[in-house]
Amino acid sequence: MKNILFVCSQNRLRSPTAAEQVFSRRRDIEVASAGTNHDADTPLTHELVAWADIIFVMEKAHRTKLQTKFRASLGKARVICLNIPDNYEFMDPELVRLLETRVSRYLS
Repeated sequence: MKNILFVCSQNRLRSPTAAEQVFSRRRDIEVASAGTNHDADTPLTHELVAWADIIFVMEKAHRTKLQTKFRASLGKARVICLNIPDNYEFMDPELVRLLETRVSRYLS
C-alpha cells in the first residue's frame, strides 16, 4: 500500500478535494493532505513528508517550499507537480476532473 500526500497552500480547497474526496475511496492507497502555509488547516510537517511515498504538489512554489524546508524528511518520496492553480472551490467539478486525469497515471 502506498502513502500519498497532497499539498497546496492552505489545505482548504485543492488538496482536501484530492485526499478527502476523490482518492480516499481507493483501497490500494492511504491518502493525506496538508498545506505549506503556517496558517494552513493542516500544516505540512516532517512526519507527513517522511510518511509519504508520493507527494503531489499543486504548484511549483509548493515543491520549492517542500524541498527547502523539508529536505531532510523527503527520503524516498517522489514529488510530482500537478500544475493546478488556486482557481477552484472545494469539490469544483473541473478540479475533480483535473485531479483524476493528472494523478491517476501515477497510481496505476
